[in-house]
Amino acid sequence: MPRILGIDPGSIKTGFGIIEFEGQKIKHVINGRLLVGNGDFPGRLKQIFEGLTDIIERYQPDIMAIEQVFLHKNADSALKLGQARGAAICAGVSQNLEVHEYSATQIKKAVVGNGHAKKEQVQYMMSVILSLKEVPAEDAADALACAMTHISHAALDRQQKNNKLPEGMRTSRRGGRYGR
Repeated sequence: MPRILGIDPGSIKTGFGIIEFEGQKIKHVINGRLLVGNGDFPGRLKQIFEGLTDIIERYQPDIMAIEQVFLHKNADSALKLGQARGAAICAGVSQNLEVHEYSATQIKKAVVGNGHAKKEQVQYMMSVILSLKEVPAEDAADALACAMTHISHAALDRQQKNNKLPEGMRTSRRGGRYGR
């Protein structure tokens, strides 16, 4: 069963979630948050890198899926988020993980069906889809949703290859064809 590590990067809280899948079976492994606090910024980046490296070594995922940076109104916040994301990616790459990136809109659409869904909707869907006893924290739910998005996109990629669609064509979830 391939294991997917989903990451919701943040410079104070970084969410993570690991799921396994085989065919139609999806199994929750673990989810949580790395709380790195308000200390000096380089130290927080180090904590993100080391914390994720420890999780990767402990749970041995095969692939990392991470949320792309979205544009903040505050440029400083966007830069910090990008750097936290870089620390997370470096942790994955240093452990030889294949890294895939997804936008917040792609993630919400994959798990809720609406690219503009609210955080609470993502949390609820993750608890339902993965049969969790408790609703995960926002960051952890976003990380699990990112991992789920990778499964959806990987399935579409396999379907496109199997159907041998012409270049530039993709298969919808209903089996129809549409252009980009």
